[in-house]
Amino acid sequence: MLPIIVTVLAAAWVGFSAYAILTRAAWVVEPLRTYGVPASWWPWLGAAKAAGAAGLLAGLAVPVIGVLAGIGLVVYFLGAVVTVLRARSYKTVVFPILYLVPVAVTLMI
Repeated sequence: MLPIIVTVLAAAWVGFSAYAILTRAAWVVEPLRTYGVPASWWPWLGAAKAAGAAGLLAGLAVPVIGVLAGIGLVVYFLGAVVTVLRARSYKTVVFPILYLVPVAVTLMI
């Protein structure tokens, strides 16, 4: 039961992140501009998050899909951490980590 709860919560959290970037929420896109992420990438980044969230949920029925989605999301959020660090925005590096950790936990349980 715990793996299902963790998976659903992680998928909801990542789905929320996808929604925020796809709707261009100011609290998401302002830092992206600061980090130097081109606006033309934002829809693709949001789509990747949305697909990953859906993949985590699909993994409840077909585990291999969930594992692949989880791996993809871990790589995505590690890339986000690297992007933030390269921008020397050390105060905000916690934000991509807050998305990375639940996905990583989902893969581990």
